[in-house]
Amino acid sequence: MTQPPQPPNDPPQGGFGAPQDPPQGGFGAPQDPQPGGFGAPTPPPADPFGKQPATPPAGGFGAPTPPPADTPPPTGAPQQPGPGYGYPQAQPPQPGYGYPQGQPPQPGYGYPQAPVPGQPQQGYGFPQGMPPGQPPQQGYGYQTTPMQQPQLPQQDGNGGKKFSTQMQIIVAASVAVVLIVAGGIWYSSGGDDGKKDKASQSGGTTTEGKGGQGGGGNAVDGAGKEKAPADPKSKVAFQLPLPKVTDVTKVDGSWLTDKAYVKTGLNEIVAYDPVKGTKLWSIPLAGQVCAASRHMSKDFKTAIAFQQSKPTKATKYPPCNQVGALDLATGKLMWSKSVTAATSGDAEVRFDEVTLSGTTVAAGGTEGGAAFDLNTGAERWKPKATTDGCYDKGYGGGEALAVVRKCGTYDDPQLVIQALNPTTGSPISSFKMPPGVDYASIVSTKPLVVAADVGDTAGDGSGISDFFSIDASTGKLLTRIAADGEKYAARCASTEVESCSQLAVGNNRIYVPTEDHEGTGEYGDTNEIVSFDLTTGKPTSDKADAGDRYTMFPIRMDGGNIIAYRVPPYDKGGQVVSIDGATFKQTVLMENPSDESIRDAETSFTPDYTEFLYNDGHLYLSSTMVSKPSGSLDTSRRLVVSFSRP
Repeated sequence: MTQPPQPPNDPPQGGFGAPQDPPQGGFGAPQDPQPGGFGAPTPPPADPFGKQPATPPAGGFGAPTPPPADTPPPTGAPQQPGPGYGYPQAQPPQPGYGYPQGQPPQPGYGYPQAPVPGQPQQGYGFPQGMPPGQPPQQGYGYQTTPMQQPQLPQQDGNGGKKFSTQMQIIVAASVAVVLIVAGGIWYSSGGDDGKKDKASQSGGTTTEGKGGQGGGGNAVDGAGKEKAPADPKSKVAFQLPLPKVTDVTKVDGSWLTDKAYVKTGLNEIVAYDPVKGTKLWSIPLAGQVCAASRHMSKDFKTAIAFQQSKPTKATKYPPCNQVGALDLATGKLMWSKSVTAATSGDAEVRFDEVTLSGTTVAAGGTEGGAAFDLNTGAERWKPKATTDGCYDKGYGGGEALAVVRKCGTYDDPQLVIQALNPTTGSPISSFKMPPGVDYASIVSTKPLVVAADVGDTAGDGSGISDFFSIDASTGKLLTRIAADGEKYAARCASTEVESCSQLAVGNNRIYVPTEDHEGTGEYGDTNEIVSFDLTTGKPTSDKADAGDRYTMFPIRMDGGNIIAYRVPPYDKGGQVVSIDGATFKQTVLMENPSDESIRDAETSFTPDYTEFLYNDGHLYLSSTMVSKPSGSLDTSRRLVVSFSRP
């Protein structure tokens, strides 16, 4: 039986535990510069002539000024570096996003160093196997075979004749012609698939980040709805303080309707005006939300799982045995109920996950699963008891429904991926995962794509070593894609079936970010978004560059286009871009303010513990887990920060 999480020795960082009331003076009054911000720059080596290169200005995120030696740490300050962008550290600063570097990249992206219960300890943003100066490896979308260049004839070292001036001119002219012709052939041929490559600057008002090597024509899944704005510059719409808690608390769940932004709070679901942030309505709950569907019906209905009561001294962690449906258009809890497990008598099933497909709500956990009618709450089906110890670990929803079914023993598990009929629960097809897979995550149900860490070989805590593309109608494996943890940086929480983030599926491709590596500029790391074909498993010619000092990852698909978030360097605001699924040309949809207090609030959200919602000029960053504040170092943290574009 799954044990409830225990309080950590060090409070979780990066989006957890913010001030109870926002700072005065607009969006977070500027704070005193914190010493040694996360990823603070190591000063570059001195110039050979004795001049020292300029370093970024002091103050704000990643300020390079070290603290005085005799300054004691603030009361309650964590002993481990925090994960939020610009979170002060009590150890020598390491290079992060957009900082000067004089050594190989160190763990960036603000992943928590202090353990969080139930979470892997390493995640997105840890550079793997990319020493400075090393060319990108195959799969990054770069040309893999260096173009041969003609060499000038060498002089005879033993007194041979030297070229005459006329001969040197002739040879030099010949070399120039060969290089021009070869360059033209390479540019027109593009990647391995022979498609025409296109490289273009970002849209909007910025020139950072280039389009990649996508094919021509239209994206398979069609045009997107998000259009290029006349001015991408945004402003803060609203911010919400973290709820007051005494322990690590999940706040999974955020949704955007046509009239409201809806977010899980403390023992409630709350709707806010999507621009002003004023409270519209609240749905009180018996206990805290422990799982929330990332899917909604067309009429704005969704599902949650929540605890049967609030914590007490006698029961600090109430069981998560309630499933309910929310009408986000009217602000109503339509129904809630519990079920008994097929193998546990009268005991109520404890749920770990819940999802939605069509009008079917499916909830699962280690004690079993069940499915309900979204509108009425009527029980549709429960997995049948088996003699081999099989149970439904969790479900993936959306356009279709699939399940990760776990059989066998704890020491020798066998995972089966099944496409299900949402109404009856009957398997449409089954695929047995290979040996050495203890956990699997459903990335997409249509097409059916599964991620797993086979034999614990990922090595980076991402939960992904391979992607499996499966024919949902037959259960046949179409292709297996090796996702080297040293190259690619998507993430799945391995113990949760529908938890993958920082990746997207569309156009019969899976889009993933590469790990961070050195950029071409003087300071800072960068990365790319690349893709794999879900039929052949081969890397495509798609490649979108984040631009110097930025890194990026997919948020979602918009038709055949990819909506991506650009993580900013220490002196910039974040960006939202649309990447054309056919040409891979980038268009900047939003560019956030670079004011220090706003930057600090935005970069306190780490991708592994943040829900990103973007629609029509509105961006919402929200925490998925919070904890008790740990002192004055928490001043930048929020439950939600929203940006709006004119």
